Amino acid sequence: MPLETQPRRFYDGGPAGGRPDPTAPPLIVLERTLDMDVDEFHMGRRLAYRDRELGQLLVPVDMTTFSTDLTSVPSIFLWLVPRLGRHLPAALLHDGLVSGSFTAAPGVTIDRERADLVFRAAMADTGTGLIRRWLMWTAVTLGTIFQDRSTMWSAAERLRWRVTAVGTLALTALLGVIATLDLFDVRVPLIGGVPWMAERVWWVELITGAIGAVVVPLLLGLLWGRFRAAGMIAGVALALLLHVTAAVALLTGVYQIAERLVTRATPEET
Repeated sequence: MPLETQPRRFYDGGPAGGRPDPTAPPLIVLERTLDMDVDEFHMGRRLAYRDRELGQLLVPVDMTTFSTDLTSVPSIFLWLVPRLGRHLPAALLHDGLVSGSFTAAPGVTIDRERADLVFRAAMADTGTGLIRRWLMWTAVTLGTIFQDRSTMWSAAERLRWRVTAVGTLALTALLGVIATLDLFDVRVPLIGGVPWMAERVWWVELITGAIGAVVVPLLLGLLWGRFRAAGMIAGVALALLLHVTAAVALLTGVYQIAERLVTRATPEET
């Protein structure tokens, strides 16, 4: 169901040892750690959020030990999802939930899967755009599937999600590469091209290739079960952004190599 933006659900959680103030807007105070190799921050005030089902959530529990990297986004995707923006309060809330540094009403338990759903709803309350918040929810869902064990899944269930995600995304990427080669009339041995493009004029192949980049991932996403929305979004995003991501990754790699070469060749600044 579409969520109505309700910004007052976020409010000031107070200082350490203080009490939340539902009448005050959230005040985000961040202090960067001294380790300059890691972009991590400590929170100077707590953040409170009133979830539609779970009630009041307060993060973090201990501000001296809790740290956050703001919005966890690989550098090659910062052009699409920046670390700062409207979604920042929701990202800080999510970091507190997944790390277990939160307080909630008695009897409320929040595993990683539930925290991801809270994150998506909280982004709606910050006014984050519909497409961006579903993309970000998909990203954290993939993190839950591949990296995190703080869920209520059995080992067999976790294996199922991982195999499904790897298989469908790998197939989407493979079909994207074949479709790209097909557009330039390069035939893959034993495979040829993709059937929906066939041998047509280039602009027709481009259109049918784009249609295939949407339809095929949507169908493969159905295999993700209750995570089918994440599977569809991840597949379509991978298919449509495959070339842009590859180009950005290539440029990022060239920059990093150049930076290292220059650093080695230049005496250290004093």
